[in-house]
Amino acid sequence: MTNLQTGEHVHVDAAGNEFVHSHDHHHKDEHEHHHEHGDGHSHSHSHSHGHEHSHEHGHSHEHEHGNGHTHSHGSVVSLEHEVLLKNDRLAEQNRGWLEGRAIRAVNLMSSPGAGKTTLLERTIRERGSALNLRVIEGDQETTRDGERIRAAGASVVQINTGAGCHLDAAMVGRALRQLDPPARSLVMIENVGNLVCPAMFDLGEQARAVVASVTEGDDKPAKYPHMFRGADAVVLNKMDLLPHVQFDVAAFEKRVHELNPRAKIFRVSATRGDGLDAWYDWLRDAGEPGKT
Repeated sequence: MTNLQTGEHVHVDAAGNEFVHSHDHHHKDEHEHHHEHGDGHSHSHSHSHGHEHSHEHGHSHEHEHGNGHTHSHGSVVSLEHEVLLKNDRLAEQNRGWLEGRAIRAVNLMSSPGAGKTTLLERTIRERGSALNLRVIEGDQETTRDGERIRAAGASVVQINTGAGCHLDAAMVGRALRQLDPPARSLVMIENVGNLVCPAMFDLGEQARAVVASVTEGDDKPAKYPHMFRGADAVVLNKMDLLPHVQFDVAAFEKRVHELNPRAKIFRVSATRGDGLDAWYDWLRDAGEPGKT
C-alpha cells in the first residue's frame, strides 16, 4: 500500500501488524509456496513473488484469500462463505469509523477502460475542493492511476492487489487510516476494474456507483446483474462516442431499471464534460440518509 503524498510503503503481516518502509517491489515470477500445518496436513499453492521460500507452522491460523487461488483441502464454498463473513465484519468496522468522523465513502466500480480514472480526474479538478475529496486507488499493479489522481490535485493512497481482482474491507480499512481523511470529507474508492468480484465485497462504503461506457455492450446489465443490482448510481460514460458505435441507450437504461429501479443514471462524457453537473450534485449528497 503506497501513500503517494508521503511515499510511505506499508506492508501487513499475517497477524495484521503494519510495517512502514520504502523500497521497490517486483512481483512477477510465479513460484510454489508450501505449508506444513500443526494439525498434520500440508498443501501447496502459487504466489507471485520474486523468490522461493517455504515455512512450517506449529500452530493453526486463518488464511485470507483475495488473490484468486484455491487450496487442495476443505470446501471451496465454505471457505468463500467464511471469507465473506469476515469481510462483512471488517466492513462494518469501516462504516463505523467513517460515520464517527462524518466521512462519506463511495465505491466506484466498472470494467477496465470504462473511464473511472478519467471521471475522477475531472471531478477532482472541477469540484475536488467543494466536495473535500480524497481517493483510495485500487489496481493489480503499478501506481499509474494513483499518480494521475495526485496530479489532478487529490490526496491518494494506492492499493496494489497483485493477483487479486477486487478490493476488500481489510485493505480499505488500512488505506483509510493511512489516508486519514478529515471530518466531513468525501472518499472515492476506485475499485479494481472488474464487473464480477467487486460486487461481492462490502467495503464499508455508504454508496456504490458503477461506470459503464457506450463502447461496451448495452447488454452489460443483463450479463453482470449483481454489479448493477447493488448500485446507487450508474454513470454511462463516453456519450460523445455514441455516433460512432452501436449502443442502444434506451435498452441499456431499461435493463438497469429492470434490475434496480432506484438506481440513478447519468449520461456523461468525462473527456468533454457533458452531463457532469448532475453527477456532481449526486456526489454532494452521496451517502447522506434520504438524499441518494
